[in-house]
Amino acid sequence: MRTVPYWIDNTPRPDDVTVDTPPDTVDVVVIGAGVTGLTAARRLSDLGKSVVVVDAQRLGDGASAINGGQLNYGLKAPTAAIIKKQGLDVARALWDASLDAIDLAQRISKEDGFDSGYRRTGAVSLGYHKSSIEKAYRTKRFLEETFGFETTVYEGEELAAVIGSDEFTVALVDSATAAIDPAKYTFGLARAVARRGTPIVERCRVTALDRSGNAHVVTTSKGTIRAGDVLLATNGYTPKDLVPEVRRQAIPIGSYMVATVPLPDETFDRILPGDRVYWTQRRFLNYFRRSEDNRLLFGGRPNLSPDLDLYEVAAGMRATIGDIFPEIAGVELTHVWGGNLAATFDLLPHLGRTDDGVWYAVGYGGHGMSHATHLGTEVGGLIGGATEDSPFLGLPHSTRFYYRGTPWFLTAGGILFRGLDMIGR
Repeated sequence: MRTVPYWIDNTPRPDDVTVDTPPDTVDVVVIGAGVTGLTAARRLSDLGKSVVVVDAQRLGDGASAINGGQLNYGLKAPTAAIIKKQGLDVARALWDASLDAIDLAQRISKEDGFDSGYRRTGAVSLGYHKSSIEKAYRTKRFLEETFGFETTVYEGEELAAVIGSDEFTVALVDSATAAIDPAKYTFGLARAVARRGTPIVERCRVTALDRSGNAHVVTTSKGTIRAGDVLLATNGYTPKDLVPEVRRQAIPIGSYMVATVPLPDETFDRILPGDRVYWTQRRFLNYFRRSEDNRLLFGGRPNLSPDLDLYEVAAGMRATIGDIFPEIAGVELTHVWGGNLAATFDLLPHLGRTDDGVWYAVGYGGHGMSHATHLGTEVGGLIGGATEDSPFLGLPHSTRFYYRGTPWFLTAGGILFRGLDMIGR
């Protein structure tokens, strides 16, 4: 079993899109070569700005190229809670942005002429408890009445049409969600950015950010860069000391995936009819889908830690797969890997600018492929002067007095969440 991401094993990193050293002066330094940073750089380049993208790791080492590859509707925060706190107009703008992001990823792939593995599959949200059935109908009515968004509820014998498992009581199915190959998409974005003449510099860690008049002085492990603007696009890999006020908003949480050996078509016809993407309605949710080469790609987390032993994770994932799909219990796994997402205390993405003038976009809560695409493009427009506002820009960016960048509370939080999942709360 390989401890490398299946996606990158299947689509190796391009070797012709990075440069060894950054330029001395640019209009914008983008810190982070994931989807947020690359889509921002793409937009800024199209607006005539000189840009450099730097990353402390290799291209694709962060979550952008190794995640579940789902472009989901909505946000991590419950929509009803957003309406209560922010009002219906803001909630509708955020909802529309989440749907626009699904289309935007497809449009970017087409405009720049690369295969991202994009498929408009629809999704299945699966509930475990009897109480989940009424909740699914309430959600269906709420989404249709509030946003005109259509879903279908399956229960009882109807469930076999969307999931081949007896573990679940209900499924809420939509047609808006899309699947994407995260490595193909991230590396396609990198090539598109490089073709625009924007340098991408790997293993280029930013060690200090300072101001000199109207300029930012960005000190890196490969030299110093002067820039008019800086974008922090590091999400679950945001360092503690570089821009502390941003890290205090973003909590790094580990998420893990496994890939099985290829399975027969008839097996998938039984367990995942319709070839959609799937997730379960739990705090410690699982998400899964069929790969192009007929593997079950299965993700989740046993707790919130970003530093778990991968072989132990794989053993737990295989057991969970067996619980959900008994006919493939004990299936051989070929890959196991993990990465960091970033959650926020209000479960909303945070887009803003610090008092020192550093732009940032972080905190996607597991919806990173869609939110990173949208917010990266949007913040690129804001920095480049093409747009003046965003529905995400005016949101309050809450933190907690007890969080200074080290998430010491994850163990206790994990125990609580596990207990709530067991009782269906």
